[in-house]
Amino acid sequence: MPVESSKSAMAWGPIIGGAVAATGITLILLLLGSGVGLTMVSPWSGESSSATTVGVTAAIWLVVVQWLSSAFGGYLTGRLRTKWAAIHTDEVFFRDTAHGFLSWALATVFVAGFLASSLTSLAGAGASAAGQAAMAAGVAGGAAASASDTDSTGPGLSTAYFTDALLRPQNIGNRVNEDNGAAAAEISRILLQGAVNGSVPDGDKTYIAGIVSARTGLSEADARARVDTVLKQIDDAKVAAQAAADEARKAAATSALIGSLSLLVGAFIAAAAAAFGGHQRDEEEDLVATSRGPLV
Repeated sequence: MPVESSKSAMAWGPIIGGAVAATGITLILLLLGSGVGLTMVSPWSGESSSATTVGVTAAIWLVVVQWLSSAFGGYLTGRLRTKWAAIHTDEVFFRDTAHGFLSWALATVFVAGFLASSLTSLAGAGASAAGQAAMAAGVAGGAAASASDTDSTGPGLSTAYFTDALLRPQNIGNRVNEDNGAAAAEISRILLQGAVNGSVPDGDKTYIAGIVSARTGLSEADARARVDTVLKQIDDAKVAAQAAADEARKAAATSALIGSLSLLVGAFIAAAAAAFGGHQRDEEEDLVATSRGPLV
């Protein structure tokens, strides 16, 4: 009857050693890529490559980093393990590949944890900056509300818009002459309401054109043409923003796909490198044993 071995087929020492080595190589290569500008974008316009070019170079560099670190960690895992005596060759190959895969998985967890902690720190700094900006915006909004003699606890945007519609004067020119700032604020509320609803009604367009005509001295037709031009610019900006959002979504999906494929290939490379390293170690031990001759 076969006797079951009391030793585990898994050697955690080489696995952890290979994972630590792969993690170190990954971090070094990531810092190297950031240092030479492969994964960084300049905040100034015209000072760096386009976002598409930077995204492609960053994806290629991350793939190279994943493959190099996986190969190095997997090879160390296979080369550092002790020889399994009286084990079939196929079983040795399977154990080596399993050790390489486990080393890759452990290194991936290490790197993911490091990146998650870094992103958490960046997110905390961004949230703090956003909080300070929100406080500044609140102060500025309060000052603007005081300057325009409005109550900060008054109605919301929709209520203010309908209130303005109820209180619109018959003679639009008197509205501009009485309070030019209030007229500008009313137009802003109309534009905001139109952005929320998706379009500006014709009555609001006529009212805005009347204010523009009274303010600038243009004819009614020219003022209406100016209003239509500005509204078209707003619609074009909205379409451009939507296109940019769709482009960012597609880029994120492509990056996720490339990242997943890179991880799969990295797992295969780590397993193959571990099998190669284990095979080289066994050959070295067999060569040493043969050169020494049989023990008497």
